[in-house]
Amino acid sequence: MKTSDEKKEKNRLLNKIFLRSLTLEYSFNYERQQALGFAFTMIPALRKLYKRKEEMAKALQRHLEFFNVTPYVSTFIFGLTVAMEEENARSKDFDTSTINSVKASLMGSLSGIGDSLYWGTIRLIATGIGTSLALKGNFLGVILFFLFFNIPTLVLSYTYLQLGYRVGTNFLSKLSSSGLMEKLTYGASILGLLVIGGMSASMIKTYVPIDIGVEDSPTKVQDILDQIMPGLIPLGIFWILYWLLGKGVKTTTLLIGIFVVGILFTFLGVFGIQPTE
Repeated sequence: MKTSDEKKEKNRLLNKIFLRSLTLEYSFNYERQQALGFAFTMIPALRKLYKRKEEMAKALQRHLEFFNVTPYVSTFIFGLTVAMEEENARSKDFDTSTINSVKASLMGSLSGIGDSLYWGTIRLIATGIGTSLALKGNFLGVILFFLFFNIPTLVLSYTYLQLGYRVGTNFLSKLSSSGLMEKLTYGASILGLLVIGGMSASMIKTYVPIDIGVEDSPTKVQDILDQIMPGLIPLGIFWILYWLLGKGVKTTTLLIGIFVVGILFTFLGVFGIQPTE
């Protein structure tokens, strides 16, 4: 059982993490997206758990991996991650790869929920209320839009943080006692790889606009490639970039190379931007 002082200390820690979570996208970048914001938010918990510089450095490096989720639901992952870091600090047998695997596996599902709830529901309701007053020349429309969107958002975000921490603490305790941690690690790793693979296939949009055969009934090269394996070119581009990153090529160099190769191949008619249906 936790004492009253321990509960107060834990709440103070979670409050610090909640305030820092508001800066999640302040350092957004196109290499690891919200990773810097995630690591910054986790610092209060990491400082408490890891006193040695080596352990602190490993923990920070762990949270500098690629991360991207709807900001308003990120607090659930923060709470869960704090619980996992606490378990790692207590147990020498804890597999730290589980932490990033769980984070990666939750990105897609929580983003789907978050985008629908906040952008598709709360924002539309707040906009409807604010706009109806603003069109009548009432300045309260701006204020009400701000309040109707931000108050529910902040309340829900704080609730997610507390829920994520409580769920994580209880869940990890049961896993440790039942021996299911290895299965969770394996399953979360697979799901995380599926999420990253799906993102790669959906975000890299290229096709080959070349026809072969007679003019009356040409065969599209892209159709042939799709019959071999859909998304073959995006997969190839992804692995080339991944291989170059592994060789130490800088991200800025790769971005410049993508611009140059993309413009050149488009001009030559080898590649094009995949047309929408």
